[in-house]
Amino acid sequence: MKSNPIIIINGEPNSVFLEIFFKSFKYNKYNTPLILISSLKLLKLQMKKLKFKANIKLIDYQNIDKFKLEKNCINLIDVKYETNKAFEKISKKSNLFIKNSFKIALKLIKQGVSNKLINGPISKKSFLGKKYLGITEYLANKSKSKSTAMLIYNKKLSVCPMTTHLPIKMVARKIKKKLLFEKISLINDFYKNNRGFKPKIGVLGLNPHCESVHKFNEDEKILKPAIKYLSKLGYKISGPFPSDTIFLSNNRNKFDVIVGMYHDQVLTPLKTLYEYDAINITLGLPFLRISPDHGPNIAMVGKNSSNPLSLINAIKFLDRN
Repeated sequence: MKSNPIIIINGEPNSVFLEIFFKSFKYNKYNTPLILISSLKLLKLQMKKLKFKANIKLIDYQNIDKFKLEKNCINLIDVKYETNKAFEKISKKSNLFIKNSFKIALKLIKQGVSNKLINGPISKKSFLGKKYLGITEYLANKSKSKSTAMLIYNKKLSVCPMTTHLPIKMVARKIKKKLLFEKISLINDFYKNNRGFKPKIGVLGLNPHCESVHKFNEDEKILKPAIKYLSKLGYKISGPFPSDTIFLSNNRNKFDVIVGMYHDQVLTPLKTLYEYDAINITLGLPFLRISPDHGPNIAMVGKNSSNPLSLINAIKFLDRN
């Protein structure tokens, strides 16, 4: 194929994703063709509901080389999903649809059709159950990737949690030197390959003010020596820093990336600062995978008022790479 298309998976069918996809499609300032993996039936129902018009070109993924991908229409790979409504409640009914969508996408990537993947939001509780913490871990398993990192990326400042969707009571036991080494290495490689420089990385402590009343202080025993070792290796890294002050403007401006110990420690302040102007990039996979930095957003479904900026930024990032 002449171009390297961007593969986009619908994800949870009963979410705001197709709405933001329609809005992102209308943006129409991309050089790369888009392949949407979704349900033709669902697509038409939601297009009617949301009053969106576009030409649809059905693509047979098993013979994709025979199709000319268009930039001004929706190149659709149709995945069966039985519904008569534009929107329903999230349930396990969606699971086979999501599973088959990922299966097709990963097959296309393995065949060399593309190395660029975007997936819409997915209800982790419904689709993943207790087997995987998140889609990051799901894709790591499917692609046999040993180490990954969740980078919530913004040009001004990005964040990376050491642990992802892990209950708080389980976080402390997961904080290890090896885990920090893996995350820092992946972040450093990403910035060198995609931004052309070594990032300045700040690491947060686990405990309030990096202090602990417990005999074992993870910040002193694990993080501080690990950061010192990585600094000697040439990484631009410092810390650990208290998380309650690191995101003040005079502090955060010193860094390109802030690494936290758990999910909400870094995602909450970043979303407060930049709202939808960030994308979730999975580092460590054998392909570029991005998801918009929001969930299914059940409260907004069908209202046609969701912000498409995160998906637009995701497509623009892959369009340039």
